[in-house]
Amino acid sequence: MRSNNNDNLQAFKALVRKEFTDYMTSWRIIIMLALIVLTCVGSLYTAITSIQDAIDANEEAKEIAKSSFLFLKLFTISDGTLPSFITFVSFLGPLLGIALGFDAINSERNKGTLSRLMAQPIPRDYVLNAKFTAALLLNTVLFVALGFMVMALGILILGIPPTGEEFLRILCFLVLCIAYIAFWLNLGILFSVRFKQPATSALAAIAVWIFFNIFYQMIVELLSKSILNPENITSTVDAISRQGVVLNLMRLSPNYLFTESTTTLLSPSVRSLGPLTVEQTTGAIAGPLPLSQSLMLIWPQLTGLIAATLICFAISYLLFMRQEIRSK
Repeated sequence: MRSNNNDNLQAFKALVRKEFTDYMTSWRIIIMLALIVLTCVGSLYTAITSIQDAIDANEEAKEIAKSSFLFLKLFTISDGTLPSFITFVSFLGPLLGIALGFDAINSERNKGTLSRLMAQPIPRDYVLNAKFTAALLLNTVLFVALGFMVMALGILILGIPPTGEEFLRILCFLVLCIAYIAFWLNLGILFSVRFKQPATSALAAIAVWIFFNIFYQMIVELLSKSILNPENITSTVDAISRQGVVLNLMRLSPNYLFTESTTTLLSPSVRSLGPLTVEQTTGAIAGPLPLSQSLMLIWPQLTGLIAATLICFAISYLLFMRQEIRSK
């Protein structure tokens, strides 16, 4: 039994290495990775320029910066010429996930290699699991490298090292990016299992991305006009309740969950993600939240992203295990 388990583990590792190598030698993935790296370097340059100008303008600015989470602004600030780092990640990250997953299964089926894989003495689900693991590993390597590159350049150019809490916040942000892209990766894999043609699965995944990125917010804004109509609001409690309904509708979008979470992690001054009454704000001490409190604020958002990712993977897993694989 132990020998059989070891053989299966070695087979799984071999599949992961094969898929990871395929990703790294694919021009489609190389172009996407290069695009993400170049845009992130451009946003980093604009952020460093803005921060350096502010520091040079004030002799005491460097001392103030050490106590004001300035290092986190490398990921959030922009001078207007290019979007910030987190804006690029929220826009290009889903495209990377879709590019990694939209032809994971149907391309193998169309080339006839899937039936040959199934003929090997390995569990059937190893094929799907290996593709997801290899793509997730690629995402992890990419964003950990980008995150540490930003921190290294920030230290070299600004001369201000991150504090322990800033470093932990950046690590949590990188984990959040990986979880966010994993959702779109699993969505691409789901459509790859469901549709026989890669073009169809790619269009379906991009259509979902465009819907949540552009149209979903428009739909919620249209609904909010009737929900938040002043003529229908009877009290302050009713107004807060209606605002909560609109906010919960927005949180059905993975893009909004990611934006809320990154804003809270990289902006410690954010103390709440929902509407507050005057009574709730009375006596509150203005100041940055500790990391533990920020994590408590975004825990529902992170849980929602992970749950959506697992749901997509579970559906694709069930569909794949029930499909009939024929040799061509």
